[in-house]
Amino acid sequence: MRVIKLIVGPVLFAVAALAFAAAPYNTLKRGILSDSATGIAINGYDTVAYFTDKKPVKGSDSYTTSWKGASWKFASQSHLDLFKADPEKYAPQYGGYCAYGVSQGYLVSVEPEQFTVIDGKLYLNYDAGVQKKWTKDPLGYNKTADGKFGDLLKK
Repeated sequence: MRVIKLIVGPVLFAVAALAFAAAPYNTLKRGILSDSATGIAINGYDTVAYFTDKKPVKGSDSYTTSWKGASWKFASQSHLDLFKADPEKYAPQYGGYCAYGVSQGYLVSVEPEQFTVIDGKLYLNYDAGVQKKWTKDPLGYNKTADGKFGDLLKK
């Protein structure tokens, strides 16, 4: 029975890691998480709205721009203008990949509804469960993620 546990445990971990990975995304060259078919960042959500409206807001095809190889959508002309004036201020940290995932050594897709703005920076997470875990120590996880993100992009 012990041998079975030793074999099954790592297999289950590997399967879970594959399920957690961002399969439809392939943006490592530019470091911005975007849909590989459309090139749209943050699933079309307005990155400025996280700061101004304090909630996720879907962007519009009427207000778009290209930055770092991805298309970014906005809910209004004013949000588009704010982003164009200072994209680094509004772009999510870790290229839009899950902040917790990066701290654990993985580039993982996100649910745009799972977000936090801390010290003027936007952090996105994989799902509500991961968001809950991440919010227990965001500063600690960010410190770890800061040290891993560059290497993850090189893989």
